[in-house]
Amino acid sequence: MTIQVRHEGEDRFQIQIRSHRVMVDQPDTGDAGPTPTELFVASLASCAAFYAERFLVRHGVDPDGLGLSCSYRMAEDRPARVSSIDLSMTLPPGFPPELERRLRAVVERCTVHNSIVAPPTVALELAVSRDPALV
Repeated sequence: MTIQVRHEGEDRFQIQIRSHRVMVDQPDTGDAGPTPTELFVASLASCAAFYAERFLVRHGVDPDGLGLSCSYRMAEDRPARVSSIDLSMTLPPGFPPELERRLRAVVERCTVHNSIVAPPTVALELAVSRDPALV
């Protein structure tokens, strides 16, 4: 999978993911979209919600009413990073309490969570563009 990121002026970048476009920005320079850090945290929250929805459907529970809120804190020391993320899931009416342990186990193993716990290697290659329109 390849994702393209293109500078759009000031601190604004357009992300191309398959046929989808997402804008990221900084609040103090236009606020045209979430910050990259907010997008990172949102990816964890939405992945957890997706896994929960699939679990509910698999167990015959109507997912209507499923929700997830999330808060995060930045580290106060260096390097700059998210230091903690708190997820709070609202379960739909009629959720069987006996499934809570299993639901938690599934949600805590979503792909994004796994990628944080066992981080991927990151390689950076630098190349100078000859034509700024191609970047």
